[in-house]
Amino acid sequence: MGGDSWAWIVPDGLWEIAEPLIPPSKVRPQGGGTQDMTDQTLFAAIIYVLVSGCAWRALPPCFGVSKSTAHRRFLIWSRAGVWGRLHEAVLHRLEDVGLLDLSRVVLDSAHVRAKWGEHTGPSPVDRGKPGSKVHVLSDRAGLPLVVEVSAGNVHDSHGLKLMAAGLQTKHDPYRGRHFQPGKLHADKAYDIPELRRWLRRKHITPRIARKGVEPKERLGRHRWVIEHTMCWLPGYRRLSPRYERQPRNYLA
Repeated sequence: MGGDSWAWIVPDGLWEIAEPLIPPSKVRPQGGGTQDMTDQTLFAAIIYVLVSGCAWRALPPCFGVSKSTAHRRFLIWSRAGVWGRLHEAVLHRLEDVGLLDLSRVVLDSAHVRAKWGEHTGPSPVDRGKPGSKVHVLSDRAGLPLVVEVSAGNVHDSHGLKLMAAGLQTKHDPYRGRHFQPGKLHADKAYDIPELRRWLRRKHITPRIARKGVEPKERLGRHRWVIEHTMCWLPGYRRLSPRYERQPRNYLA
């Protein structure tokens, strides 16, 4: 199929960003074998599974890719860090055109069901059933900047340092720039003096709701965007519930 054949599932420009990040296929030293499917077709098939949430065995025949080939390439690319580097590359593209606002960032987390694999634990909000917790740090408009997974019984506050430091370490080696947020907004779960001090040492102004001061019904002028983001992410069905055993695959 032609270059635009997968435009219905792969957004415009995404393959252009992803193509340089995909590792070359290994060549069989003994030769022979069947010809590899193009990376673009495999990329489209993987994106379809991640967005629709279907099982690998339910991959539609229109892609011309077997379920085992698509899943195997997904694992190879996951181990190679393709998805994290793709996310970072997209963020830099957005920053280049002025669509990334780091003057304020917003942090929140949500539980998802996960029966097995790394980073699972008894969920305190789901009758102790095994689950994971997804931590999301967004920009001022709710665009996800950093996404991490922890066990379901890990307190929200444990993710703050990891998320903020993860954002600051994202950089473009060709431009020599780093992402530096101005203010960080979070709810009362993060209202811990030590976390406020840590943020200030990182030159980030804490804007964390205070226990006993701000009513729990109020999301604040800036924190409401993360609620929209947390509701939007499960629209990518592979994220709810967590299917993949390895967290790095789940975050794809």
